[in-house]
Order: sequence, then structure tokens, then C-alpha cells
Amino acid sequence: MAHIVIMGAGIGGMPAAYELREMLPPEHRITVVNTTDYFQFVPSNPWVAVGWRDRDAVTLPIAPYLARKKIGFIPKAVTAIDATASQLTLVDGETLAYDYLVIATGPKLAFDEVPGAGPVKSGGGGFTHSICHVDHAQAFFADYEKFLQNPGPIVIGAMPGASCFGPAYEFAMVVDTDLRRRKLRHKVPMTFVTSEPYIGHLGLGGVGDSKSMLESELRGRDMKWITNAKTTRVEEGKMFVTQLDDHGNTLKEHEVGFKLSMMLPAFKGVDAVAAVPNLCNPRGMVLIDEFQRSKAYRNIYSAGVCVAIPPVEVTPVPTGTPKTGYMIESMMTAICHNILDDLAGKPAVAKGTWNAVCLADMGDTGAAFVALPQIPPRNVNWFKKGKWVHLAKVAYEKYFMRKLKKGTSEPIYEKYIMGLLGINRLNK
Repeated sequence: MAHIVIMGAGIGGMPAAYELREMLPPEHRITVVNTTDYFQFVPSNPWVAVGWRDRDAVTLPIAPYLARKKIGFIPKAVTAIDATASQLTLVDGETLAYDYLVIATGPKLAFDEVPGAGPVKSGGGGFTHSICHVDHAQAFFADYEKFLQNPGPIVIGAMPGASCFGPAYEFAMVVDTDLRRRKLRHKVPMTFVTSEPYIGHLGLGGVGDSKSMLESELRGRDMKWITNAKTTRVEEGKMFVTQLDDHGNTLKEHEVGFKLSMMLPAFKGVDAVAAVPNLCNPRGMVLIDEFQRSKAYRNIYSAGVCVAIPPVEVTPVPTGTPKTGYMIESMMTAICHNILDDLAGKPAVAKGTWNAVCLADMGDTGAAFVALPQIPPRNVNWFKKGKWVHLAKVAYEKYFMRKLKKGTSEPIYEKYIMGLLGINRLNK
């Protein structure tokens, strides 16, 4: 009998637990360990931040849904991993032994890398907001409600080293739409500040026609932008940005005023994972092979934002490669198959496709991109805009939450529809 422990109960960890339970005989134990007792659907945080969703709509309690599938759950933080002894230490000193460990923690938010940036409760300086967590989104909405009484400039974007740019664009468009509905947009100058070398780079070197389409969208919404932006510090109401040219030389120094700001941070590995010898790169991201397995420990696997993926290309200001939802689920499916094969004494063969399928809401419209695979060169590379994307994003939120409540990783109709589009989780 094997004990498989999954660290993290997010978009990757929860489906992985369900998929392993479906694949493995009942004598094998599965335990999920998470720092909180609830799941949060992070893609909906932009809506929470402007009051279009409340917390209950985008979270659910983990324990009862895992219990229905006979999956163990421990709502405690992991403080240490003894990879040699195959054991975790939890925040209360309790230890947990494992035969296989699946690391799906997501990232540590590196607010401290830019002085003054980020929520104080998450180690930041308090002068900018985030939408990386539902708590952060709620904090933004609290300040947003006050802001609406006396509007002023807003700055939205992504810090140096960030890898998740889509939500920054999405949030800028959602805020713009919300302000227009309130007849307040004319009182709110908006600036998009991003470490990308150009609008629509997305950490992917662009996808289809993303550059021209997103530039057009920003122009149409009267938003100014600063690219190649090396944000150096934030003070109350002021953001200090060094803009670089394509060769990495200083082009211009900006002091951008704001009354409210949301800037996505760079990511690092969580402390307990980053501290394991030979497990991670210098930023604490897990080094994996083509089978999602640690290069140093054969019984440790990892997937999601916490894995190390090199940048698509060198950029004047550092940018990372995003890990989108479907890409994460494809990684997890590969892990499940490879654990099953290892238990049977077979070599690992399953490889995730790492396909990127992203729906970004823009309030009254939306943008979708498909990059197959996510890392170029690609077989499919397109970027489309339309009202249908907004509707699709709403439907996907409800579908994913229902999928978790039912305890299913990949319903047959999802597999069929994605297959018709040429999108599969595993390379065959």
C-alpha cells in the first residue's frame, strides 16, 4: 500500500487528488495538505475585486468534498520537507510520511522585491494591491468602494520578474468596464505598467495577433501604457519606474501618480519547498524532468506555478513564462499516470502537452488565446476577441466549481469537446 501526499489544493492539486483516486486501487491512501481549509477559484478574483462576485461564489470548503471520495485532508501549512526520509513536518510539529509527494503549492508572492509594493499581510509594503488571492481581491474592493467616492488615477500592471500577465490585462479591462457602468470613467486616468517588452507579449513572446489587438484595446479604452517597465519602488500615491530600451539601457525615468493600484508580483517558491537541497532552482521553483518528476528525488513530482520553466526568450526586464489552468491540469494528469506506472514497476512515459488555453474577461467582451504547445515553436497559435469569451469565462467558472463539487477531474464531455479542438492533456 502506498501513501500519496499532495501539497496544495488549488486548480492543480484538487483535480489531481480526484484523478488519482479514480485510477488507484482503494488500498492506496491519498492525502491532501493545504494551508487553508477552502479552495479558491483564482481566475475569478478580478470580479471579486470590483464587487461582481462575492467570496462564497468563488470558494468552497475542501474537507467534505474530498471525504466523499475517501481522500484524506489536513488543513495545515507544511514547514519542512525531509526529502531523504520522505516526511513532511506540519506547522504544529506533526509529521506526515509519504511514499510519493506531489508538490502543487503554487507560488510565494515576492512583493518584497519591490520596496513599498504589495499587501502588508503578505509581506509587502502596503502601497499596491494584488488579485493573486481572494483575500487580496476583497481588500482591493474595500479600498475601491472608498475610491469611488473620490476617484483619481489608477495604475495596473505587472512587476519585474512577473510571469502571469493575462490577469493584469483582464483586471485593467474589468475596472475600466465597471467605471464606465458607474459613469465615473472620465474621472479616472488609467496607466498600464508592465515588465513585458511590448503590449501583448504575455510572457509567451506573443500569441497570434495579441500585440496589435491588445494595443488597440488599450487605446480604445483610453489607457496609457509603459512597457519594459522596471518598477523600482512604490511610495504612497507614487510609483517609480525605469523604462528600458530594447538593449536594456535606460530610456526614461517615470514617476507615475496614482490613487489606487494593483500590480502583479514576481513569483518564488514557497519556503518549505525552496529549502529542500537540490530540489529547486535559485528562485525556489521545482526542477522537473519531462515526466513532471524531481530531478533529485524520484518519488517527488510537481506541477503548476511552482515548477521551474525557463523564459521563452530573454527580455530587457525579466519576465517569466505563465502556467495556465489547462496546462497545469495536463501536468497533473501526467503525474497521475506516472505514479500508477511506478507502482506497477513500469517506467514513466506520460508527458503533459503543456497546451495553453486562456479565457480573459474584459467586462463587456473578452479575449481568448490558444498556444499549442505553450512553449514555442507551436502547432497552433491564435488570439481572438469577442463577447463570446466573456460568456465562456462565466460558464467556465461555474463548470470548474461544479466539477470540484462532483469530484471529477475530467468529465467525458470535457475530454470529448477538447479532443474535437485538437487539445489533449497527454502527448501520445
